[in-house]
Amino acid sequence: MRLFLSQDAAAKALGAEQVAEAIRAAAPTAEVVRTGSRGMVWLEPLLEVETSAGRIAFGPVAVADVPGLFADGVPAPDHPRCLGLTEELPWMKRQTRLTFARCGVIDPLDLAAYEAEGGLAGLRRALEMTPAEIVAEVTDSGLRGRGGAGFPTGIKWNTVLGAQAERKYIVCNADEGDSGTFADRMLMEGDPFCLIEGMAIAGLAVEASTGFIYLRSEYPDAIRTMQAAVVAARASGLLGPSVLGSGRAFDMEIRVGAGAYVCGEETSLLNSLEGRRPVVRAKPPLPALQGLFGRPTVVNNVITLASVPVILARGAAFYAGFGLGRSRGTMPLQIAGNVQYGGLFEAGFGLTLSEVVDDIAGGTASGRPVKAVQVGGPLGAYFPRALFDTPFGYEDYAARDGLIGHAGIVVFDDTADMLTQARFAMEFCAVESCGKCTPCRIGAVRGVEVLDRVTRGEPGQIELLQDLCETMRFGSLCALGGFTPYPVLSALSHFPDDFARERKAA
Repeated sequence: MRLFLSQDAAAKALGAEQVAEAIRAAAPTAEVVRTGSRGMVWLEPLLEVETSAGRIAFGPVAVADVPGLFADGVPAPDHPRCLGLTEELPWMKRQTRLTFARCGVIDPLDLAAYEAEGGLAGLRRALEMTPAEIVAEVTDSGLRGRGGAGFPTGIKWNTVLGAQAERKYIVCNADEGDSGTFADRMLMEGDPFCLIEGMAIAGLAVEASTGFIYLRSEYPDAIRTMQAAVVAARASGLLGPSVLGSGRAFDMEIRVGAGAYVCGEETSLLNSLEGRRPVVRAKPPLPALQGLFGRPTVVNNVITLASVPVILARGAAFYAGFGLGRSRGTMPLQIAGNVQYGGLFEAGFGLTLSEVVDDIAGGTASGRPVKAVQVGGPLGAYFPRALFDTPFGYEDYAARDGLIGHAGIVVFDDTADMLTQARFAMEFCAVESCGKCTPCRIGAVRGVEVLDRVTRGEPGQIELLQDLCETMRFGSLCALGGFTPYPVLSALSHFPDDFARERKAA
């Protein structure tokens, strides 16, 4: 009997380790394969049983359920925890899993299983191509950066390819720090070889032989998994002086950050990698021309690089066939906050916010009406119900003063006070600012003070807040100060009654 149980950090937090121990005691002859998560967090710990018809899911499984599950040796389909075939569950069936196709399916450190499930096909094809051909394939796919501004990946790679230097670098930004985001962590814990393969392809594309993953210290499970995967990849010849025996070199290291949110900004990250204080660099020069140690550098986030293997394996046209407008391919939506069904849902661009929140997420866990949804992390705009028809796409969100960012979606019900949320945004910026530029360093502190005066009902503060946000938006060096006005102004614009302290005080 073959069983599958997640060892993802979320599953562990919900008791997966204790369940695994109980299963081994109740069914000592069973093979228990520890996997990543399928993304259905409300069902964790999720146990899957291999059958001739496919894997059957049971969940959420508690330690107390285990004796009953294995009373007859094999978990029965009529057990109260039985959910049916995993792939037929509505959450799974509606997705287009490309980047996360193997997450929850295989042992993350089993390279043979990775290859059996389609892994390394993209890298093998890339080894038969010239660097320019690889870059062209990524460009034609329409892949854009999945971590923030959505810059076209192919353009960035082409710039690094054309730069003349003795050494170039690939840097993976795994400093996932936005609230409500967990896709990077899930990918690294559940399918680390996918990221390694993507980085190796990037190295071949721009003629870089060295890569670094900058991983946040708050992800101990991801750190352990990625370190073990790099060792295994090197031992198998996937990394090293001759990638898969090709004679072309690419190797990489894991570097652990020390908890600064601003290191999610690429130039601050590069400073930290170099052992310097993580402050934002002025641009130009661009990292693509003068990045790590002053050399041409590709800086992409985890999901961007992990999307590359499927593009090379199945072709640019296949990947570009998903999405809408200039937003091509799939995006792992991370649904969190006050929702019934939270987790990771990968789909092509184009779903409306109403479909995501009301249908896929099932509305609020509290049962109260949805008041606001913040998309894009702590610097993302708050969208009211009136904007729930917005299709999920870069230009579509920008047209409504929003941003997709890392695709974190946090839902709030009608008890949320949007003035409090706006204050949190300013306070967050004040705490996390690197201090390099005045609009961010001072502006965020002043913003907290202004919002406190709004709370007390002092007159004339709204105009001052709007003026301050304009200064931060156009005067800050990086997105931390530049995007903080998004949640503040969207809260003010869409929920003015929550800011009407002046009238209430009067």
